[in-house]
Amino acid sequence: MSEKKRCDWAEVDDLYRDYHDREWGVPCYDDQRLFEFLILEGAQAGLSWHTILKKRDHYRRAFCGFEIQKVAAFDEADEARLLQDAGIVRNRLKIKSAIRNAKAVMTLTSEGISWSDFLWAFVDGKPIINQWSTLEAVPATTPLSDKLSKALKARGFNFVGSTICYAFMQATGMVNDHVVDCFLR
Repeated sequence: MSEKKRCDWAEVDDLYRDYHDREWGVPCYDDQRLFEFLILEGAQAGLSWHTILKKRDHYRRAFCGFEIQKVAAFDEADEARLLQDAGIVRNRLKIKSAIRNAKAVMTLTSEGISWSDFLWAFVDGKPIINQWSTLEAVPATTPLSDKLSKALKARGFNFVGSTICYAFMQATGMVNDHVVDCFLR
């Protein structure tokens, strides 16, 4: 245990502590990083975030650094390659979803809408700062994550249910869910 007070979940190990201290809840406006978080949150569905964090570097290699244009151009050969890649979650639906979501981001940008601007519009461009005193108080979904999920699905995205959307919003700093006594609050 470290001297700094963190959100309880971050005290599991160094991997979680580093992620908590350097990334989680930090506002992200970079399209490529936002895409990475969306794909990783979708990959995490049904698994632990710890599993995905351990595989993240491999995901970055397998998905061309999450370059949206490159992932959108993946074909059946790429899908087959990914299904054989033990370094990622080898789930056909999750792999197809990553490619589909890249294409959906490309459609947005072809309409002159930046991926970042589209997402951040849901919180008026600035983080929502919550006042949770315990981890147990933090919700898994909110009306806003429901709204984001519905909007993404309408745009052709998948693996974007409300729970995934809320975790995505937390990870990318759209909402700040550090508990009130966390040093990052």
